[in-house]
Amino acid sequence: MTVTTTAPVTGPAPASTTAPAQRGAGRLLGVGAVVVACLGVVSLFVGVGDLTPAGLWSAVTNPDDDGRAVLMLLVSRVPRTVATLLAGAAVAIAGMIMQILVRNRFVEPSTVGTTESAALGILTVTLLAPGMPLPAKMGVAALFALAGTALFLRILQAVPLRSVLVVPLIGIMLGGVISAVTTFVAYRTDLLQSLGVWMTGDFSGVLRGRYEMLWITAALTLVAYLAADRFTVAGLGEAFSTNLGLGYRATMTLGLVIVSLVSAVVVVTVGIIPFLGLVVPNVVSLLVGDNVRRTAPFVALGGAGLVLVCDLVGRTIRYPYEVPVGVVVGVLGAVVFLYLLLRRGSRAA
Repeated sequence: MTVTTTAPVTGPAPASTTAPAQRGAGRLLGVGAVVVACLGVVSLFVGVGDLTPAGLWSAVTNPDDDGRAVLMLLVSRVPRTVATLLAGAAVAIAGMIMQILVRNRFVEPSTVGTTESAALGILTVTLLAPGMPLPAKMGVAALFALAGTALFLRILQAVPLRSVLVVPLIGIMLGGVISAVTTFVAYRTDLLQSLGVWMTGDFSGVLRGRYEMLWITAALTLVAYLAADRFTVAGLGEAFSTNLGLGYRATMTLGLVIVSLVSAVVVVTVGIIPFLGLVVPNVVSLLVGDNVRRTAPFVALGGAGLVLVCDLVGRTIRYPYEVPVGVVVGVLGAVVFLYLLLRRGSRAA
């Protein structure tokens, strides 16, 4: 017996109601962009090195200056700020895509084994081919991340899901197993220190010439925005997507490739930033809604801003020492994740 469910058909909302809403969303996005831009300017002048706006202006206008302030700005501070914005935006978008494709609000690359698989890929290529160029290492890490994500989806198909909370629990357990295997191999091969760099997000080592691969994530974020409508339809399920003429499997593959590549590039460049892709899309969904094309700019901006704020906190909370941004985001993300779980549990009860 076949049971068919039909979604209610609704026409477009009147222009009198959609126009103010669009203007309000545009203003909110503009305010957010200004705030993030201001935080970016602050980030340029926060650090152990003595760099102030007055000192920078003096270095530019004084021909006898040795140019040390300008060199610090261009070699260290600007690359670090740009890397923070790119990584934050891309990881948040990857988390949003993962949630849509899995149809679960409690998943993101660091809770389904994707980032752990990418770290295992980097460790593997470091052991087998340490002289491989960095882009090739990134490609291997992306393949491992894709395989780990596919394994997670295969497990979901085999396990009866009685609650939406089971999905992130399965992902966290899978990630724990992969992480344990990676740690064991690193321990036996004296690579624990290198593994620690990949497993903890940290921007302190970002310099000019060591972050440019993150621009790949900007291109992937743009691809995700262009395919936003496809992801929205795919999130309604395979049967519904097929009835609308959408290539469901092709869209799923595109989404998984974007998530895997973003995870690999970020892990290779700055390390794992946990829970970011879970917190930002959920908060944006509560404020703006679930339409991917409309929420994608908010998610990217929110991810960039949150990582930038956490990086500033990590640089100042124990000045002149630094707390890795992965630790700060992990603590904040874990608290928000627990709140979302309890909030969902109370509604289910």
